[in-house]
Amino acid sequence: MTLPRQRIAILGGGPGGYEAALVAAQLGADVTLVDSDGLGGACVLTDCVPSKSLIETSNAMTLLNRSTGLGIATGGLATVNAARLYERITDLARAQSRDITARVAAEGVRVIAAKGRLTAPGTVRAGDEEIKADAVLIATGALPRVPPGAEPDGEAILTWRQLYDLTEVPRDLIVVGSGVTGAEFASAYQALGSRVTLVSSRDRVLPQEDEDAANLIENVFRRSGMTVLGRSRALAVRRDTDGVTVTLDDGRTVTGSHCLLTVGMIPRTEGCGLDEAGVKVDTRGFIEVDRVSRTSVPGVYAAGDCTGVLMLASVAAMQGRIAMWHALGEAVGPLRLGHVAATIFTDPEIATVGVSQRAVTAGEVSARVLKLPLATNPRAKMAGFRDGFVKLFTSPGTGVVLGGVIVAPRASELILAVSVATAQRLTAEQLATTFAVYPSLSGSITEAARKLMEFTPDGL
Repeated sequence: MTLPRQRIAILGGGPGGYEAALVAAQLGADVTLVDSDGLGGACVLTDCVPSKSLIETSNAMTLLNRSTGLGIATGGLATVNAARLYERITDLARAQSRDITARVAAEGVRVIAAKGRLTAPGTVRAGDEEIKADAVLIATGALPRVPPGAEPDGEAILTWRQLYDLTEVPRDLIVVGSGVTGAEFASAYQALGSRVTLVSSRDRVLPQEDEDAANLIENVFRRSGMTVLGRSRALAVRRDTDGVTVTLDDGRTVTGSHCLLTVGMIPRTEGCGLDEAGVKVDTRGFIEVDRVSRTSVPGVYAAGDCTGVLMLASVAAMQGRIAMWHALGEAVGPLRLGHVAATIFTDPEIATVGVSQRAVTAGEVSARVLKLPLATNPRAKMAGFRDGFVKLFTSPGTGVVLGGVIVAPRASELILAVSVATAQRLTAEQLATTFAVYPSLSGSITEAARKLMEFTPDGL
């Protein structure tokens, strides 16, 4: 006797949704994915892929500006073709969405182009169609938060999802918000030739990140000519004849040609039927989930930014996979946030994994800490890189690597070595005796591990 196929309904086609659909289809389920925006979601179409494409261009500009120190005469002729830049970015995003669509189709997933909503725990309404499911995954993402008094118009007052409709690189860009998104765009546009003012309500940029890394990045920003206004909360943004004016909480005003709002995210769950299905949300409106992506309602799961759990594409994708493994009866381990590697794509990049300096300083985690400046690395000297470091955390008793911070060009690539060491519980000695290419930036990781081996109890 053949058992009926399990029916899976997924709301949202971002990383949490489409990765879940792929897993469920490969496990033999009958999968329906409901999405109104295009597969890949905001991550691919308006957020991660476009922003990192923009940053790649800004990195190329930085390299050109640095090239004179490497013995290359550029003559100062490099300029940004804004129309081509934004066209390239949107073309790349659409191409990535098409690739995802083709892969999902190849796995036999049925895609309905509509906005979906729960009408009961096991029922989804998509347009005029009602879908019955044994398990439902909500992966509807999040939206940029818009503070009162700063409503975007898509022309001069913008969220980051509206940047790619511009026809020019902003002349004078005011970035409101100094978290990850604000820092990344401030860094990129400064390199592309904008005069950037970064408005931070905190005493430093990247207030939630490693303090050594954040201070280094702020110094780089200031040295590049960026204006950084610390402890300055924006109260209002208005459109003027010649641009925009941002009013700060101390009465000062800042003027520019454009204002970019980067002040957080809110869950995109309105109209999803959470109340009707009885799905609990937290005080901020994010869907409450456990470590295997279950909501408060049996058979209803959630993944990605709508849960408020580490808003990273990699985390959303893993949440979606875990949900399907669990729903379809596969062996599954819970989400392990302590093993998540993350990167801030400033120049230089900041990459982190595992325990934080804040936790060590607060006494929450006992760890030995070693910070090695990148300036001592021969490959960094060859390339003209002077800003950055490698920081490792190890257990005092066992020497097991607990995490690390890397500030360097392509830190997003370099962090993998520390991520593997953290996840596999390698010791500093094992990392130190692993071969690294000479010369390479990754050599600083093994060198830092060797220095950690020199610690003695009296030297802590």
